[in-house]
Amino acid sequence: MWNTRQVSRCWVVVPMYNEATVVGSVVSGLLEEFPYVVCVDDGSSDGSAAIARSAGAVVVEHPVNLGQGAALQTGIEFALQDPQLDAIVTFDADGQHRVEDAAAMLSRIRSGEAEVVLGSRFLEGTADVSRLKRLVLRTAALQSRFSTGLRLTDAHNGLRAISAPIAAKIQLTQNRMAHASELIQQMADLKPVLVEHPVKIVYTEYSKAKGQSLLNGVNILADLFFR
Repeated sequence: MWNTRQVSRCWVVVPMYNEATVVGSVVSGLLEEFPYVVCVDDGSSDGSAAIARSAGAVVVEHPVNLGQGAALQTGIEFALQDPQLDAIVTFDADGQHRVEDAAAMLSRIRSGEAEVVLGSRFLEGTADVSRLKRLVLRTAALQSRFSTGLRLTDAHNGLRAISAPIAAKIQLTQNRMAHASELIQQMADLKPVLVEHPVKIVYTEYSKAKGQSLLNGVNILADLFFR
């Protein structure tokens, strides 16, 4: 496996909102492979910031909840302040992403194969997701294909690896669910060398409760078509 500690600086950006139950273990797992982790606390009220900081992450705090898109933009801007930055990985705080997938994606950036690597849960067979979630994700991918021309299989996957020069050009203005579609649109405009990478999503009862509700699916579709 590519040893991320042997090369320059990759910052892992972890947006979080009320993730006190799991963020400590997420940060600890990341730090085994990635020395530089920044958690952007988006106005949490459950002590998430203190737990992430105790686990070893740098923590940047929003005083109020602004949305995941805003948290990602803050994290990207923070990482770009590092003059030795070569790449950014975006990673969810709810424990559904695997560190080994992030490391493999980063290696494809550092090998020169790609400038952007997007995680996809659909490249190797059908992901173990609910019918609603599958419908939402397939609809999002189809919408992205029509609007950007990018033939993606998973447009709403939060696991991404992005080279520093491309990350410096990202300017997210959509704070809620639509930030993922906005990011894909910006990728289409920037035209980096982009590939998808097969990843496994770890669906726990906790992550399902946070991210797979009917309301969440409706919100994604509403943001896609009415923003």
